[in-house]
Amino acid sequence: MSLKVVKRPGRETLYVRGTIGGQSIYESTGTNNQKQAEAYRAKRETELWQESVYGKRAVITFDRAAAAYLAATQRSATTITHIERLLAHFKGKKINTIKQQDLDGAYSAILTAGNEAKAATKIRAVLTPLRAILEFSAIRGWCDKPAFERPKVEQVRMQFLRPEEATSLVNEAAPHIRPLLVFLIATGCRMSEALELDWQDVDLDGARAVVWQKQGNERHIDLPKVVLIALRGIPWRDGRVFRPAVKRRDRNGIMRWAVGESYSDTNRTGGGQIKSAWAFANRRAGLPGSERVWTPKNEKWPKRQFVPDMSPHCLRHTFATWHYCAYKDLLKLKEDGGWQTITMVTRYAKKMPDHYREQILQWWGYTDWPEIEYCVPYPGQEVETQGK
Repeated sequence: MSLKVVKRPGRETLYVRGTIGGQSIYESTGTNNQKQAEAYRAKRETELWQESVYGKRAVITFDRAAAAYLAATQRSATTITHIERLLAHFKGKKINTIKQQDLDGAYSAILTAGNEAKAATKIRAVLTPLRAILEFSAIRGWCDKPAFERPKVEQVRMQFLRPEEATSLVNEAAPHIRPLLVFLIATGCRMSEALELDWQDVDLDGARAVVWQKQGNERHIDLPKVVLIALRGIPWRDGRVFRPAVKRRDRNGIMRWAVGESYSDTNRTGGGQIKSAWAFANRRAGLPGSERVWTPKNEKWPKRQFVPDMSPHCLRHTFATWHYCAYKDLLKLKEDGGWQTITMVTRYAKKMPDHYREQILQWWGYTDWPEIEYCVPYPGQEVETQGK
């Protein structure tokens, strides 16, 4: 039996109905145009006959596989964006025909710099999401497990702070993010873990906190003394520990602090939430960076912006290099930092000279640091009266 285009009472959209290879079909064509509906019917009928003879791997297209992949579980906004670009390129292509040459073509078609794009960009924006969808499909028997050549990523210099640089960075930062920077440096938490930290998961008396990793696993972290004095000065004890704060004038013209409930949700792609404050602190602390100059669209004069060489994630590198310098224990570093394998932490070994060991221990053990104690403003506080 073949498929037929039929009408459904009360609906303008046309449907196809019939049985192919013992499989009953009744689905929308997505159109009310008879000619387009017939084209859909012919295409679907061919697919279904091929599927009945050769199996699903002969007919599953990339768009169908991508739809199933997205429906299987919640994906991040970044992942969805990458997949949408892949869909525009691979739409209608059978997944069992996607080979290395197709991947090379995707680099050229999707990336702004094409095949000249950096290896890390190729991996992040094209190879990783494509491989994820094809591996998802292979598990379901729709195609073979993908085998692609991985672009070679150039090794970049690992960046981290020395103790005096870390102190300068914290002191020169805006008051409301100083405790956050101290927390990141002294615990090695990822930005997403820190920004999602809730007071109910913090035990100041026991010097312990619980953070949640991106894999959904909880991780217990010890809080050094310097973190405790920074957290104790935060003027709220419920909800998120670290919150955004901006200066605003009230109706009487008085400058006050407006404090948010939490930082914006970026689907755990942390770092951008404190972009301006991070650049400000780096510039004030004299840390390396460059000046970006550009002229916005429809504007006459160029704008300038300081772009630091380091990102907030470098504070995690700082924690790791300090940790190994202090303890010389890779297994302890792996556990304390929440890394999955020893291999991932070996790169931090011997990065920080032993000369800094006493300075590191002193930094973690600070109990008197006026610049980080009671520096976070409470909501509505006058800017001029900030402080204990």
